[in-house]
Amino acid sequence: MSIRIAAVQPRTFSGDDEAKNLDACLDYIDQAADAGAKFVCLPEMYPGPVHPSIDFDTTALYDKAAERQVYLIRGKREPAGDQHNVCAEVIGPDGKSVGLYRRTTPSGPYIYQDLETWSIDYAPADGLPVFETEFGKIGVLICSEVYVPELTRVLVLAGAKLIFYPSGGHINELMGTWKIMLQARAIENLIYTAACQNMYGVEDGVGMICGPEGVLAEDGGEAVIIADLDMEHLQWLRDQDEKLEMPKKYSVVPGTLRWRRPDLYGPLVAPPSIAQ
Repeated sequence: MSIRIAAVQPRTFSGDDEAKNLDACLDYIDQAADAGAKFVCLPEMYPGPVHPSIDFDTTALYDKAAERQVYLIRGKREPAGDQHNVCAEVIGPDGKSVGLYRRTTPSGPYIYQDLETWSIDYAPADGLPVFETEFGKIGVLICSEVYVPELTRVLVLAGAKLIFYPSGGHINELMGTWKIMLQARAIENLIYTAACQNMYGVEDGVGMICGPEGVLAEDGGEAVIIADLDMEHLQWLRDQDEKLEMPKKYSVVPGTLRWRRPDLYGPLVAPPSIAQ
């Protein structure tokens, strides 16, 4: 089975102009659907609203997902007492919410404070859900959570073979390591990964779709990034054993999820004071 997915990397409006994102977002979804995508991932907290003082109706996103028969991963914030959860919602092709991921990492509220484009008091959540779709289980993590490998591995152990990493913006200096992390998560877990970010000003984007054997598509500008995911080949890689034969029939070490030794991994769940 092959699945076509899209990662949308938009020119993003902020502040008083946030509401302009919605019409542009609907057009990006149409572009992705016209290209045959079954999953369309939007960036972190896109199309908004982001600022607590700004509000606009996003019902059109649910209607568009149903109209175009796509799974849509959209960004949003959600009040959590006096703070806010940063969320990614999965909307199904029936126009209904499949579920919501609330960012878990890092634990401090500082990460979104005093930004030029966003400024909210972030509250971390505690769950790492996977979402059932007609194409199998998927997961979502947000932005720099790609740097924490345990988060991805938990989703993989719960059955996710495709994980989206919608990202914020202003990460030019992190570009090199960010792309390595996205590829590493795909390689070490034998999964597909996809990321996209909001484009503010003249910065470059980290839009990329990866498989365990390499980069499938990428674009550093405003773009709807498309790639086809071969799920049968992915399962084949998971089922193979590493052999010393030459030439090899794969370009990644296969079957590594079966190499796990949980009896050795106690330090991974040690209190932070020990890990530091």
